[in-house]
Amino acid sequence: MTVTVRFAPSPTGRLHIGNARAALINRLFATRAGGRFLLRFDDTDTERSSADYEQGIYEDLAWLGIHHDLTDHQSARIRRYEEAAAKLRESGRLYPCYETAEELERKRKRQHARGLPPVYDRAALLLSDAERAAFEAEGRRPHWRFKLDAIVVRFADIICGDTHIDAKSLSDPVLIREDGRFLYTLPSVVDDVDFAISHVIRGADHLTNTGVQIQIFEALGATPPLFAHYSLMQGPDGRPMSKRDGDLYSLEGLRSRGYEPMALNALLARLGTPDPVEPRLTIGELAAAFDLGKFGKSDIRFDPADIDKANAAFLHMLPYEAVVGRLGASGCDLGPLFWETVRPNLAKFGDVSLWAQVVNGPVTPVIGDAAMLIRAAELLPSEPWDGETWGVWAERVKAVSGLKGRSLFMPLRLALTGLDHGPELKNLLPLIGRERASARLRGETR
Repeated sequence: MTVTVRFAPSPTGRLHIGNARAALINRLFATRAGGRFLLRFDDTDTERSSADYEQGIYEDLAWLGIHHDLTDHQSARIRRYEEAAAKLRESGRLYPCYETAEELERKRKRQHARGLPPVYDRAALLLSDAERAAFEAEGRRPHWRFKLDAIVVRFADIICGDTHIDAKSLSDPVLIREDGRFLYTLPSVVDDVDFAISHVIRGADHLTNTGVQIQIFEALGATPPLFAHYSLMQGPDGRPMSKRDGDLYSLEGLRSRGYEPMALNALLARLGTPDPVEPRLTIGELAAAFDLGKFGKSDIRFDPADIDKANAAFLHMLPYEAVVGRLGASGCDLGPLFWETVRPNLAKFGDVSLWAQVVNGPVTPVIGDAAMLIRAAELLPSEPWDGETWGVWAERVKAVSGLKGRSLFMPLRLALTGLDHGPELKNLLPLIGRERASARLRGETR
């Protein structure tokens, strides 16, 4: 069996990190199994879908490094769905219903008042030909429901284990609207059959849907795929993430705020598992350690601070060779030693420009004890400088000033960099150089 999975966004908005997690999990599973990844656009909602959103989804996935092997647009496959619907009608599994939305709502309220579950009563199955004709004459057009078998559907979920859905507790699902448009369920099943989807990997909010879809697979004469339902990711306030959250969790917003895509991937690949987040350079490296069996069943809350931690950890492990092009593009390529010196202090790659300015200037020194700093400038060793220079110089200044520890190091840092924090001075000092160091110690902006 060739492993084939799918990610099925609707082009009605930009992707957020919950969508990204769905895409990534499927891509990693397919990559590790040597399988295929289908990008399927669920674009039957013609009123809300747009080409701009579709292009945005392509851009978001490309930024993450998630490539697809196949592409499918549901809007181009309506004829296939009509063929499947005709087959279900012929077998008596798809039947027309004429209730309006208001009438259905009144039924639900009556059931609620009687303490009954809001399950459709199948009144439409009792209509006579004359009654159906009368509704048609009124101008009513039917919506179409799939007739569920009153059975317990059982399946082995890769994450949730042995699972059962009692179809008797469910309403017959509407597959086709009054205006003839298909809802999500039937096109999804038909696509999974036609593209030989082997594993449907999705959020636990679809668990009940699976009981319905398995019956539709079987009604169409197809074998259902294997299923895996991972725990849902919530925002820090406990609400489900949504496209309506705007740039807060959107990939477009995260990209604009300078986050690294592989840092986000490393985080999303481990959320819901007991494994620590470990930065990786490529999707392939993430896939090699990916195990769907480690995912838990409990919902997880996303902490925005986790992105910051993952982003910093990713930057801190990047070799110079991986960033030389980006350093050059930003005018900050000061060589391997510079990168190795400043990367432990980076939260985002854009921070590198600050440290390039600290090295090259101009820097306005912060001067405390001017006399001590002038004496420190006089004690600077001759060049060339290396990693030992700082220690030699600090000992000289300590012997003359009597200062030690923070009382010694902080005035020197403030004068040399204008900042009270930063990379280790033993590494930074050789990059600054004797001429600039001497000028800054004397209070000159250099």
